[in-house]
Amino acid sequence: MGRHGWITGAGRWRLTALLGVGAVVVALLVALVSTLPGGASTEGTTRDGDKVHGTPVFRPGADRPYVGWGFTHTQFSADEGNATATGRVRKLLSRDGGLPQNQAIMGWGADNPEPVKGHYDFEALDRRIDFIRASGGTPVITLCCAPDWMKGGRAGAGNTDWSQAALETAPLPEHYKDFAALAATVAKRYPDVRHFIVWNEFKGFWNDAEGRWDYEGYTKLYNLVYTALKQVDPKNMVGGPYLVMDSVDPRQEENASTVVRGPWGAMDQRVLDAFTYWNQHKAGADFVVVDGSSYTTEGDKLLPDEFAATDKFTAVGRWVRQQTPGLPLWWAEYYVEPADRNDDRKGWSEPHRVAVQAAGLIAIAKGGATSGFYWNPQEKEGDCPGCLWTPTDSSDGGRALPLYGLLSRFSREFPPGTTYRTVSVAPDDVPNVRVLASDRTVLVVNTLNRPISAKVDGKRFDMKAYEVKWLKR
Repeated sequence: MGRHGWITGAGRWRLTALLGVGAVVVALLVALVSTLPGGASTEGTTRDGDKVHGTPVFRPGADRPYVGWGFTHTQFSADEGNATATGRVRKLLSRDGGLPQNQAIMGWGADNPEPVKGHYDFEALDRRIDFIRASGGTPVITLCCAPDWMKGGRAGAGNTDWSQAALETAPLPEHYKDFAALAATVAKRYPDVRHFIVWNEFKGFWNDAEGRWDYEGYTKLYNLVYTALKQVDPKNMVGGPYLVMDSVDPRQEENASTVVRGPWGAMDQRVLDAFTYWNQHKAGADFVVVDGSSYTTEGDKLLPDEFAATDKFTAVGRWVRQQTPGLPLWWAEYYVEPADRNDDRKGWSEPHRVAVQAAGLIAIAKGGATSGFYWNPQEKEGDCPGCLWTPTDSSDGGRALPLYGLLSRFSREFPPGTTYRTVSVAPDDVPNVRVLASDRTVLVVNTLNRPISAKVDGKRFDMKAYEVKWLKR
């Protein structure tokens, strides 16, 4: 998408002050010893990347092809910061069953895992996996992005190009097997990780000559990774294609689908074509992964409004499930609030934001998804609109925010396998509320910026502006 933040772990390199002439000499000797012919430094790397890290924790139900509702770790998360604050988040998550937690292998808080071929640096990724284990979470790994030497860049520790353009470059075809080998190494290192997503949003897979996605290239990479992971352990579960389900204005004709469309817009046919190719030529899949926003690609239009625009998630989900019968559907990312020029989403009040997020989750669930990941658990410091908890930079940090309350409650009340029920809504309330119900719970969202009196499932109750209410049946 290019809007949710690609920022990496580049700023986390450990800097050690060298005191005295003797220390300088030692450092120079180490640098010389750890440099391969050609100048590629291997400092800080190891050769045993596939050695099992820490103490694997095998969660009940980990071998199922769905995980439920959780979040993705981004550049800043609760694996680092003040010990009191990070501990507070671990306890918070543990109390709520850990929640599924997704982490990329490079970028978004993780350093270059293989700066030189066969030489690994998993320190940052180890830390994230340790946090997921300690907080009781179900770990998910996104196999993106690729070390520089796999995409035409320089090998060597300290040579990683962390620019957005470089990070979002796909491996060269001659290095697809190397990337698959890296995926296998990751799987061996963390044997308790059972769920793997291949790549991220088709980054770098665009065919300029034909003005479409390079779905042939992505599918070749996917199939090699799929095979490599299954060779490590047949119980490993693999999914893709993690396409951005872009949509355009409903009045647009160019690249607009004539099949998947609604008041919210029309799907970009090029995305549907890419999905169809992958689906027809994939080596296999245990689940299917997509992502996307409720707003259009041009102008970030929320049509007809921010709540009704979430109907796109339902339409897309139903189309995907028709193409992939029997495969669980995951949303790796979902966005309902357009970003500003600085990629910030700070224009809505928190009640407004939570209400639209709730509507988005309802729409995703109605589309048949069993798993979804919220992006952006925290900022480094300061105010944190849309975060799950306050920044962990101080001892007072790591406190749950309203969106954490929504996500954790949704995860508890609507786990995979939930049977959704239709409940009665008073006719005059139908335009004003969004509802999701199971045998035991009803979630109701007031879509208006004013109080209302609503009647749902035979019960009459008052709701504040943009209130999200949970009812027991």
